[in-house]
Amino acid sequence: MTTTSENVTADQREEAKTAIKVLLVEDVLTDAELTLRELKRARIIHYSARVDTRAAFLDSLVAFAPDIILSDFSMPHFDGLTALELAQLQVPETPFIFVSGTIGEEVAIESLKRGATDYILKTNMARLAPAVLRALRDRTDRQAKRDAEAALHETQQRFELFMRHLPGAAFMKDLCGYYCYVNSTWEKLTGKTLAEVIGKTDATLWPLGAVSFQENDRRVVETNQAIQVFEKFTRADGVHTYLVNKFPIPDAAGQPVLVGGVAVDFTERLRADEKIARLSRIHTVLSGINSAIVRIHDRGELFREACRIAVEHGGFKVAWIGLLDIETKEVKPAVSFGDDAGYLKLIRSSARPDVPEGKGIVGSVIRSGKPVVINDIVSDARMRLIQESIDRGFLGAVGLPLKVEGATIAVMLLYAGTTGAFDHEEIKLLSELAGDISFALEHIAKEEKLNYLAYYDALTGLPNRELLQTYLGRIVRRMQDEKSKAAVMICNIQRFSHINETLGRQAGDTVLREIGRRLKQSWPEPDNFGRLAADSFAGIVVNIRDGSEMAHLIEKSIAQALSQPVDVGTEKLRISITAGIAVSPSDGDDPDTLLKNAEAALKRAKSSGEKYLFYHAKINAAVSEALLLENKLRAAIEQEQFVLHYQPKIDLGSGKIIGLEALIRWNDPDGGLIPPSKFIPLLEETGMILDVGAWAISKALADQHDWYQRGLQPPRIAVNVSSIQLKQKDFVDRVGNAINAVKAGPHGLDLEITESLIMDDMESNIQKLKALRAMHIDIAIDDFGTGYSSLGYLARLPVNLLKIDRSFIMTMAKGAESMAIVSTIISLAHSLKLKVVAEGVETEEQKQLLKELKCDQMQGYLFSKPLPVEQLLHLLTENSGKR
Repeated sequence: MTTTSENVTADQREEAKTAIKVLLVEDVLTDAELTLRELKRARIIHYSARVDTRAAFLDSLVAFAPDIILSDFSMPHFDGLTALELAQLQVPETPFIFVSGTIGEEVAIESLKRGATDYILKTNMARLAPAVLRALRDRTDRQAKRDAEAALHETQQRFELFMRHLPGAAFMKDLCGYYCYVNSTWEKLTGKTLAEVIGKTDATLWPLGAVSFQENDRRVVETNQAIQVFEKFTRADGVHTYLVNKFPIPDAAGQPVLVGGVAVDFTERLRADEKIARLSRIHTVLSGINSAIVRIHDRGELFREACRIAVEHGGFKVAWIGLLDIETKEVKPAVSFGDDAGYLKLIRSSARPDVPEGKGIVGSVIRSGKPVVINDIVSDARMRLIQESIDRGFLGAVGLPLKVEGATIAVMLLYAGTTGAFDHEEIKLLSELAGDISFALEHIAKEEKLNYLAYYDALTGLPNRELLQTYLGRIVRRMQDEKSKAAVMICNIQRFSHINETLGRQAGDTVLREIGRRLKQSWPEPDNFGRLAADSFAGIVVNIRDGSEMAHLIEKSIAQALSQPVDVGTEKLRISITAGIAVSPSDGDDPDTLLKNAEAALKRAKSSGEKYLFYHAKINAAVSEALLLENKLRAAIEQEQFVLHYQPKIDLGSGKIIGLEALIRWNDPDGGLIPPSKFIPLLEETGMILDVGAWAISKALADQHDWYQRGLQPPRIAVNVSSIQLKQKDFVDRVGNAINAVKAGPHGLDLEITESLIMDDMESNIQKLKALRAMHIDIAIDDFGTGYSSLGYLARLPVNLLKIDRSFIMTMAKGAESMAIVSTIISLAHSLKLKVVAEGVETEEQKQLLKELKCDQMQGYLFSKPLPVEQLLHLLTENSGKR
């Protein structure tokens, strides 16, 4: 082996950086020199050694340790392919370049396949230096890569070692959310192995918490900053809360390529903190409720305040208190706080152990008289409405007994938003809370009993004279402000002293209790009925129109109360009552005066033998007159004294009669023809309007049928409907039956209803009107403009026609406001494709204005007043002849 070295300049060293060792496999010395000269010419600083045998080659691979091998292909004692094979075995990373004059293309390709770096023909030595430099650079790059990989491997081993011994659970995910690494601590904490996790996402592993986990990862990537968050994982032993530090793992450019995280189980610490916080909150609740007990003396208010404090200061989800019904054993929520989702409406509880409603927490509290705790609603069989509770976030509950004189009268239920919320210390404090409320309830009960005896009659349970006077004072002041009337009735049981004397005091008490109960039940305003003294009872009625109304109310109430005898032992007693009435403000404007005058009226009634009398003589006269009129009206119905008059509706365009309105009249044998204003209000007040209204519809249909029979072509007839009629559930059926009774083909019936009447129970009335329309009945809104007059409601109503109230027609020619209202109504109706009728048209000027406003029809004395049938037929015949 021959070795050589070359002296190099500083520039040459700078160019090559360092000398390389070149092993020449060449048997011809001159060829070797030519090769080295090419390297020198390229300023490649080098040491060299030349070999031409197998043994020398192998020695040089070790001893010389060449940086590059330049080999001839064909030699007498050694060949290039063998050298290549040996070099691949011994120094596979050392570049191997063939430099030969005999190598062919196929052989060269084969040698490259076997591992040669390049081949150079001796006839083209200019390629040598570039090939050597390239081969060295490639080797350097490969070596750098191997070094980097080795360093990375070493780093990874250190990382694995570090992460394995890290006290927190560590993990890494790619930007798509797939786990690519977790440490052993993470496996232990989560209960999932590495094999179960790698390549999976949170959505697969933890579906319940995946959304929040992914949102936190997104924040890390978007901000390229670390965050600290709490995340909940569901494990086999329950839900655990982890404090997780999440951070971006960047690439060389500083952009996140992974999301890393370290999690520490904070569950126990949080539970401890929560327990301290809960105890602190319960102390606050105790303090708040004790403060409330001092200032509150009403049981309901105390219950409401206790529930409010429990939720707002105690952190409970919902608090409610249920009262025990001693008779039925039912426990119904009396007050609550925090229930926005209607949970309490679902609750059915009982103290009875033999029914399902009594097997829950409430029944257990009532029967045991002790607190009952449910620390996990999901798994506790005593809890009813489990799914409904979970849906609302209720995970724990406690029931606390509230007692009066040792007996449980109510239960306080508190719902927690966590499991395990109630331990021994908390139950101890909550029991103290229940005890404090119970103490307050006993105090309130004693106060209530004293107050009750001060304001209520001990025998009947009705308000006594003092409380009634208080009620009456408030009512009188309110009626004065509202400029309305109120009435006071005082009544006595006739011959009550005889009952006491013959049947005994106990029998008299039985009568007082039963009559008091019945009168209160039948009184229009039961809360305003009470017992004054002995056998005297009193009742108050507000917002009465007149004495007649009051008389009806009294007669109805007394008749209902006395309709059945009172059972006293084996006796059945028929009871009668005498009453006196005073009306405010005419009979007095203060409680004492009204009661005194009502008692005076009672004395007069008793002495005169009347069932009842008013204090004021004029009212008695008016009531008598009203009762006389009522009796006459009942007779009028039986004797068919009512008649219909018809007023034509005129088409403003053609001047023809296109409709009729049926108007009821009373043909009184004593007083002659009486207009409706004199008797319709009383018909409505007494309910007789139902019979009269039904008669009017049937009569109009019968008249129309008769006119057809006479060969006329009568127009449609509109009949007015009262509020009482429309409120009847069978009103539509009654109208249908009236139409069917005629049996004369298509009818021509229309109905007129005031807008204020329709608005009373609007949804039900709309359905009724639709049913009437389906029977080919046209519907008109009467007196339009005096009520709601809303486009919103009008658009919903199944009506055909609007009738403008006569008050606007009378003043439209003189007042701009009335003209504007009429114009607006017409425009509104036409926009909704409704016809318009103007009522009360009496002048040509009014008619002309209506035509200019494009009103469709008119009705009034300008054309015709309401006519009896005979006159109407003449008018119809005449009008028909003009066609």
